[in-house]
Amino acid sequence: MEIQTANKIVRDTGVRLLKAGLITRTWGNISQRIDEDHFVITPTGRTYEDLSPDEIVKVNLHTLEHEGRIKPSYEKGLHAETYKLRPDVKSIIHTHQLQASVVASARKNLPVMSDKMQKIIGGPVFCTDYALPGSKKLIRSAIECLAKSGSKAVLLANHGVLCIGSDMENAFLVSMELEKSADKFIQEEFKKVSHSKKFETKSVREWYLKNFGKKEFA
Repeated sequence: MEIQTANKIVRDTGVRLLKAGLITRTWGNISQRIDEDHFVITPTGRTYEDLSPDEIVKVNLHTLEHEGRIKPSYEKGLHAETYKLRPDVKSIIHTHQLQASVVASARKNLPVMSDKMQKIIGGPVFCTDYALPGSKKLIRSAIECLAKSGSKAVLLANHGVLCIGSDMENAFLVSMELEKSADKFIQEEFKKVSHSKKFETKSVREWYLKNFGKKEFA
């Protein structure tokens, strides 16, 4: 793929994700493979509204060296290792989208919630162990989860999500379906809590009254 085309795809996807409510401000990052040795990725600290195609950064897949004075996203290592793991992957989206990030913060694996999720994402979405953003531990854990699940997404504990695709449109659809599936999962988990047995509700109420309901104040 020509670098000018890849740059435009990345920039346009950032705007699209912004309008869809999956990213805000400068958070998240997007990349596009251009050949077997290079990819382009969003720069660090730039807002998507003001980002131009010529500010997208070209990065060497193997050395992580980049061209030009603009610094690439600090998550470039995670993108590089994902491309190495999955030669079929051409595009990667990392977001902090709300519902999926809630599941990631709970450090839960997301099971297959529908036939549509199975078709688009390809299977369950596993959650990594917690690690600092950009760290080797996070990269290692994310790659292990992707390899284990065989799906097109991974939850990053207390952080966000990584979605991959055969092209950028595919990666975008994965991120959208992931958000819908995560929302469904959260609703089902909430129902489990709200439908707790009567004696459990009663015991919680009695504990509350015992500890807080009869206090006298001077």
